[in-house]
Amino acid sequence: MLDDSNKVQGLFIGIDGGGTKCKAILVNEHNHILGTGISGPANPLHGFEQATQSITESARLALIDAGYSANLLASIPAGVGLAGVNLPVLFDQMNNWQHPFKDMHLATDLLIACLGAHNGQDGAVMITGTGSCGFVHVDGVSEIVGAHGFPHGDKGSGAWVGLQAAKQVLLSLDELVEPTLLTDAVLSHLAVSNAVEMVEAIAGKPAAFYAQMAGLVFEAAQKDDPVATAVVQEGADYISRVAKRLLTKQPPNISLIGGLGPLITPWLSPDVQQRLVPPTFPPEMGAVIFARQQA
Repeated sequence: MLDDSNKVQGLFIGIDGGGTKCKAILVNEHNHILGTGISGPANPLHGFEQATQSITESARLALIDAGYSANLLASIPAGVGLAGVNLPVLFDQMNNWQHPFKDMHLATDLLIACLGAHNGQDGAVMITGTGSCGFVHVDGVSEIVGAHGFPHGDKGSGAWVGLQAAKQVLLSLDELVEPTLLTDAVLSHLAVSNAVEMVEAIAGKPAAFYAQMAGLVFEAAQKDDPVATAVVQEGADYISRVAKRLLTKQPPNISLIGGLGPLITPWLSPDVQQRLVPPTFPPEMGAVIFARQQA
């Protein structure tokens, strides 16, 4: 391993911590990625100790992946973007953490996603993954649209799409609506055959569980399944409205990021589709950009 501390000059760690995983990258002064590390959940809303462990572990793994000793963590500054720290009490708790880095520059996961997407410049992003939200950053002022969480929010997200599908399939099993292609697809995915079995399979499941069914809904919609089409279009209409709300702040560019992006983009309103630009970098690089700005 490269344990000469002189070798860490110009290195930065970028971390993107969410509710399901934490990803860290180690970059050099040219923002070339030297190593990557992935660990568990890092949203402090779901546990401070778990979050700090995941942040540290992902950073250590990135160092090791790059061929450095993990002991050099204290010699390298880090940009850390986390879900949950939009709540002031959690931001303060994380900011007061006796972190293992040379310096820690803390931001929300939304800010680093936006900075990464637009290479550190002003802009807006819509996130459509397991959850959904909109974020805009212009002239030093940020605003969030949505981000209210599942199941009471996150409309247009993978979790929301999957939940709507589950509701419609249960209605069809009770013979209150006609079954469609989507009915068979969901029953097969869950390996169930009736409403009682289905409720047992889905009761109390987290957002990620429902998000796993989103692909089934888009596949059915592409085959003109009326139920799936209605669900997808309702979700896409919401994302389009979020985009238009963000655009009132006049960001130079707007990007769609998250695993559902490629599937939902064709369903967005044409004027929104025309405004979308591909993100330049992923959120973890946005964390590096943020750290460099602060440093």
